[in-house]
Amino acid sequence: MKVKLVYIVICMLLCACKSTVKEAGSEENVVSLFNGKNLDKWTGDSRIWSVEDGSIVGRTTDENKIEKNTFLIYEDSFADFELSFSYKIIGGNSGVQYRSKVIDNDLFVVGGYQADMEAGINYSGILYEEKGRGIIAKRGEKITIAEDGKKAIEQFVKSEEIQAIIKQEQWNTYKIVAKGNQLQHFINGHKTIDVTDNQLDKKSDAGILALQVHAGPNMVVYYTNIELKPILK
Repeated sequence: MKVKLVYIVICMLLCACKSTVKEAGSEENVVSLFNGKNLDKWTGDSRIWSVEDGSIVGRTTDENKIEKNTFLIYEDSFADFELSFSYKIIGGNSGVQYRSKVIDNDLFVVGGYQADMEAGINYSGILYEEKGRGIIAKRGEKITIAEDGKKAIEQFVKSEEIQAIIKQEQWNTYKIVAKGNQLQHFINGHKTIDVTDNQLDKKSDAGILALQVHAGPNMVVYYTNIELKPILK
């Protein structure tokens, strides 16, 4: 009887340990990229970027106009990951660079993959390559890019259906999944693009993250709850 009781206690302890390890591991894998208070670990034009009410804010005005796109750059690089955040945009165009590279540190110029968002009705959710191939995937497209750059395109949902779930001038959620050569974007839980990029001289396997303010009309964009979960190979 005593041996049986000891066995039961050991089994209970082992189960508890497994549960604790699993929960701790999942929490530890999530990296918060914004502390809600300041731009620690981020670098950009201080005229354009600030922190207001727990959000990163990018703003252009009549007094602070820009002639070229400018970026707020995170200090670390990442390879495979899930990046999630909330955004709100009023006027203009913005986006999140990932697996990108800094082209000019002094002018905060970045090139690479971009998850796009805008105040308009056509481009939020697309995959754009800043300083590169331009629009890689429009909304609702599943694309495979061959090693030589040729595209195979499949439409999995209409662009208008994606636009219908985006809240204009309100908060939306955005998720970017980059795993190997596959890139996916989601807005408010709906997939907007699905790309497999095999182009030998163009694809990117790792790089920096950055937030964009686009040159043009006055605009303001808000980012918060920026969290990254590395995908372990």
